[in-house]
Amino acid sequence: MPHPELVDQLLAHLPADALITDPVQLAAHARDSAPFSDCGTPAALALPSTPEQVQHILATTYGLGVPVVPQGARTGLAGAANAVDGCVLLSTARMDRILAVDPANRLVRCEPGVVTKHLNEAVASHGLTYPPDPASWERCTIGGNIATGAGGICCVKYGVTADYVLGLDLVLPDGRRMRTGRDTAKGVAGYDLTRLVVGSEGTLAVVVGATLALRPLRPPALSLLAQFPTLTAAGDAVAAVIAAGHTPSALELLDRATTRAVADHGHPLLRADSAATLIVESDSPRPAADLEAMALLCKEAGADHVVSATSPEESRRVIEARRLVSPALARCAAELPGSPTAFIEDVAVPRSELAKFIGTIEEIARRHRLRIFTLGHAGDGNLHPTVVFDESDPAETQRARTAYDEIMAAGLALGGTTTGEHGIGTLKRDWLTRELDPASLELQRGLKRLFDPKNLLNPGKVVFA
Repeated sequence: MPHPELVDQLLAHLPADALITDPVQLAAHARDSAPFSDCGTPAALALPSTPEQVQHILATTYGLGVPVVPQGARTGLAGAANAVDGCVLLSTARMDRILAVDPANRLVRCEPGVVTKHLNEAVASHGLTYPPDPASWERCTIGGNIATGAGGICCVKYGVTADYVLGLDLVLPDGRRMRTGRDTAKGVAGYDLTRLVVGSEGTLAVVVGATLALRPLRPPALSLLAQFPTLTAAGDAVAAVIAAGHTPSALELLDRATTRAVADHGHPLLRADSAATLIVESDSPRPAADLEAMALLCKEAGADHVVSATSPEESRRVIEARRLVSPALARCAAELPGSPTAFIEDVAVPRSELAKFIGTIEEIARRHRLRIFTLGHAGDGNLHPTVVFDESDPAETQRARTAYDEIMAAGLALGGTTTGEHGIGTLKRDWLTRELDPASLELQRGLKRLFDPKNLLNPGKVVFA
């Protein structure tokens, strides 16, 4: 049951429309986009528009012993934004201001509810860009990106969210406000609390502001598409491109099932019968020369179908093969009976193990009679096996869960990690205990207790306190 004083105390310093208790609306906000993850029943949804309102919410809930679950756009895929029973959902959606763009220092200050795409549009007029580009960049917010340590297609060259967060404005679980980081290009004063908070999934503090590094606008890019008769050949091509010193701005891989799905969806450049497809992009000062060299490396590795773009229009057609993956898989799911759903996984392995890992995933799909489509960022070894199954079929759902566990185990066995960019949330808590050694786990639990001694901020996520 909600604490009897909760609503009255929150409304003492919140506008009436900033607190929602309607059960229908609460249910609609109770979870993020992760499958296989339970959610509780929240007591209220708070929609603050200022840092001071966030301070009031956290000070109030801390005093009453009420848990708080921070939320952004809820595009996350690990259950980190799922409600727990009796909690206050704290949405930062209304904190969506870009506070300042500083071209001289190549940085921007913004609130957590700013949509990633909108941020890029705002800084582009200054000749600048914010490189991290999660697949959901048209909907996801900067606060959510910071919470999960989000990556994206171009991170093989430009890095991930953590590489661009210079400083954070935070509210601690008890309502105290603090600042981490700096505005300078470098600085090592004290422990790096900024990096600690990035990727902490709302378990340590609530982000109410961020200072982010910017880069000059990316130059025009050219792309190539290479298809291979075997997974090993595709893996050899990835290794050769990296070993030769190339820095592609994208190096994406589609396995056999994904290649066929995109080809069947109507992409004219893909051969449906290839074992693997690489999509490579270069935005270097001499992209045509770079593409020519990388195309040669692909052919030497065994590519039997290579298409190199010579114009921006041809490049868009190549890159469209990657962007068509989601609609192509949605079409495959729609062909299933019952209640089809797609579960997007997130595992990273050393680049040298990519081919072996994808082959193992294909074997898992065959053994469990499932449709598993593997795509991902081959340049940094981060793959997204996607299991498409009928959620209304208990037997098939159980096979999907078992396959998920086997994929996780296979990734760890190859020296990988259970999450490259989606986070732990509730979905992978058990797997985190298998990935980290006991000393590391205890240290992480100690950090959680230090920030949140009452275990009220996003309890039950990432590590057990």
